[in-house]
Amino acid sequence: MTALVAGFLTSLSLIAAIGAQNAFVLRQGLRRDHVLPVVLACALSDAVLIAAGVAGFGTLAALAPWITTAMLYAGAAFLIAYGALRFRAALKGGEALRPAQGNSTSLGRTLATVLVLTWANPHVYLDTLVLLGAISAQYAPQQWHFGAGAIAGSFAFFTALGFGARLLAPLFANPRAWVWLELIIGTTMWLIAAALIAGA
Repeated sequence: MTALVAGFLTSLSLIAAIGAQNAFVLRQGLRRDHVLPVVLACALSDAVLIAAGVAGFGTLAALAPWITTAMLYAGAAFLIAYGALRFRAALKGGEALRPAQGNSTSLGRTLATVLVLTWANPHVYLDTLVLLGAISAQYAPQQWHFGAGAIAGSFAFFTALGFGARLLAPLFANPRAWVWLELIIGTTMWLIAAALIAGA
């Protein structure tokens, strides 16, 4: 039980920080646009990575550092492009972003975006494969209990973020609030990209 709770709390502490993936999930939740598939894509991706980390994949990643470098630059390029799209949406005005107008993106495109935001982010590998993998080893032979707790924490977080976003719907009934959200998301994307490049 101790390992399970520790995994749950550690996972929450790592993924709760505002980032590109979380900003996207929040946006989809506010729009009520493919929320369940987006939540599942994020949580299941985390589950795969956490399981790999607990199984010791972090050791392999350490032996091939070029993988981290390649993912870093690919992730930065995607974040710059996606951030530019958010700035363009803000310039068009918030009226076009109101959920009631049914401006929905296709499920395939939405899933492709969230999967790239997830798998092209070098930090997700550091958090799941390396950090959670290393911490889980401290709970041997109950490391898989730790991993299960971490996976449960991921599911709980993304479910709360995606479906809880609708509680903010009254605020975002104002088109100007959507403009500010797009500006904040775009700025967040570019700041993360800059940090990735600076740390290369």
